[in-house]
Amino acid sequence: MKFLFDSWSDTIVAQITPNGIGAVGIIRISGISTFKIVNDLFPSKNLEKLPSHTLHVGYLKYDSELIDQVVLSLFKSPNSYTGEDVIEISCHGSPFILERVITVLIENGCRMAKPGEFTQRAFLNNKFNLAEAESVADLIESNTKASAAAALNVLRGGFKNELAFLREQLLTFSALIELELDFAEEDVQFADRTHLLDLVSKTLSRVSILCDSFKYGNVVKKGISVAIIGTPNAGKSTLLNSLLNENRAIVSNIPGTTRDTIEETLNINGILFRLVDTAGLRLHSHDVIENLGIERSLDQMKSADIILYLFDINEYTSERLKVIVDDFKLKSYKYILVGNKTDLCAEDYHAHFKDFSPISFISAKTKVNIENLKIDLYKLALGGLVQTESTIITNVRHYEALYKLSINLNEVIGGLKDNLSGDLVSLHIRECLHYLGLITGEVSNEEQLDFIFSKFCIGK
Repeated sequence: MKFLFDSWSDTIVAQITPNGIGAVGIIRISGISTFKIVNDLFPSKNLEKLPSHTLHVGYLKYDSELIDQVVLSLFKSPNSYTGEDVIEISCHGSPFILERVITVLIENGCRMAKPGEFTQRAFLNNKFNLAEAESVADLIESNTKASAAAALNVLRGGFKNELAFLREQLLTFSALIELELDFAEEDVQFADRTHLLDLVSKTLSRVSILCDSFKYGNVVKKGISVAIIGTPNAGKSTLLNSLLNENRAIVSNIPGTTRDTIEETLNINGILFRLVDTAGLRLHSHDVIENLGIERSLDQMKSADIILYLFDINEYTSERLKVIVDDFKLKSYKYILVGNKTDLCAEDYHAHFKDFSPISFISAKTKVNIENLKIDLYKLALGGLVQTESTIITNVRHYEALYKLSINLNEVIGGLKDNLSGDLVSLHIRECLHYLGLITGEVSNEEQLDFIFSKFCIGK
């Protein structure tokens, strides 16, 4: 798919509400011919003479065909989402009616919008910078309060303000260095190198904070994968049901009931945990299907962010558990030991397993300490990560640019300390400005924009 710049004179159309039957469906049209095209299909009023940001009720007609009674929302350039003339048609949510309206609009001069083309036009018309445009997609895809808040902060300009401050600092520094280069023969120094070193060090400190926030931002955006691992009949499916507070997995006393992985999501304090109930692990089984399930369990254990290792405290010895823990530590797994079936144990299990940490004791069947296990899971997932109301980096492209920016800032600091010539220091400053521009779209190319916006949905 290519977005050709000579296609921006086209007037585009797309449905911006989800497919399927609903009370109302909305179709968006944007482009230079928007009002002319819709005006020909809306005979009750002359839309071109009506003010922007107004609503109008009437009938859409094509030749002698009455299509639907609709509400038109008018947005005139430049005060619209795309910066162009925009009309949104709210019609009845019948798939037939929506398809018919779009077909008629295309027959009268529109073309179907490509994925992300409305937002790409907004970017090209300076309604957003590139980071803000990308946050639109993140907001649409957000599935927790934390991910929505992170996307909204960028969309509202929080990240833009951070970048603008960094850019201003670098431009100030660059201007002084470049001025020295113009007067190199006179051996004139316009900048206090000590002050410049302090300036760049503070800029690097702020960039480092943004880079560090990506660890938390990645968790916010993608969630945490959690594999529930253990031997057959340890209570893994019962634990999954207790965590979800619903009967999602089949539970029985027959070992090996779970033959394949079962995946569900759990929201804990705004962070999404993807729980995977796996087949029970045992060394020998003559059941081919069960063996396939065990192989998948091992794969899930390797790829999971966190392992909940569930064991029956009535059957395990501390020696047996130590073998498991040593293996997890050797493989650098992040894990929580979960001792199950406390309701069936009369002994002091706390003392018996006192040498193991982190460990939680529960009864999956009676839901004892399930809420505490959720807290332990949340703490392990976010332990040491940045949690702040300020800007959080969730986009890997932004992180990569900021990381390369930090490398060049370190080069600048090294150059100042070693008293390198201004032209060498200036070279790294230009690289810094380049990487900042990559985030905002001030430095870009058509192929990069095509790739970014092609990941949007059609109606955005």
